[in-house]
Amino acid sequence: MPELDQETPEVLYSVADHVATITLNRPDRMNTISRVMLDSLADYLVAARDDADVRVVVLTGTGRAFCAGLEVTRVSNKGSRGVMDPNAGPRTTIDLRKIPPIILNELDKPTICALNGSAAGYGFDIAMGCDIRIMSDKAKLSAAFTKRGIVPESGGTWLLPRMLGWSKAAELIFTGRTLSAAESLEMGLVSSIHPAEEIAATAETIAAEIASNAPLAVQAAKRMMRAGQNEPFPQHVHHVYLQLNALMRTDDVKEGMQSFVEKRPPVFKGK
Repeated sequence: MPELDQETPEVLYSVADHVATITLNRPDRMNTISRVMLDSLADYLVAARDDADVRVVVLTGTGRAFCAGLEVTRVSNKGSRGVMDPNAGPRTTIDLRKIPPIILNELDKPTICALNGSAAGYGFDIAMGCDIRIMSDKAKLSAAFTKRGIVPESGGTWLLPRMLGWSKAAELIFTGRTLSAAESLEMGLVSSIHPAEEIAATAETIAAEIASNAPLAVQAAKRMMRAGQNEPFPQHVHHVYLQLNALMRTDDVKEGMQSFVEKRPPVFKGK
């Protein structure tokens, strides 16, 4: 777990009913990501990954924005070094174990991004890295990387062509366009839009529905969906059968079948 200033933690973490909620908590800065926040976000994603009680992860923010991007100043007003430092020398290595988008991409547990407000830059990429996105009707998505002289640095160039197809992804990235909630929904970047005051409750409802299912099966399904993007169909079917064979030996399968016969809700234990 990261060590944070408990008076003003920049990232909040809680677990309840098998759901881990990670909340970006720098509303006065529109949740721009400081170095402390970046490290904390990575640590909390790992904590959720390693906690057997966690079945779903919800990522959201406080205030009027989800995340306006990475800190671009050299030193923040709290004295901590910003993440994007134009005066810093070139970096030749990156510790991939501490990069939130990579941890997020490799996470078997389902992730929900509850876009309480607008997302830009890094916030846009991290939202796209989640499995399910729901969005406030007042929020916007901004892929304005090229307008700042940079590229989507945290997965956008990998994610968007797969999500939208080449032409739509190219148009969005090359123009640096900002999308309204309705446009985001129309393009398929989010699953649904809701009044801002309903975002948290909607995410909670979706997370609870997922968490009620057999966690090992849900995680296996996510692994197979991810693998299916990059392997031929016959190889994918073979891998699915390997997953199925392992699942058939679990207690959760027995519970799933028994609860169906007894016409009652199943109680899964992830074993």
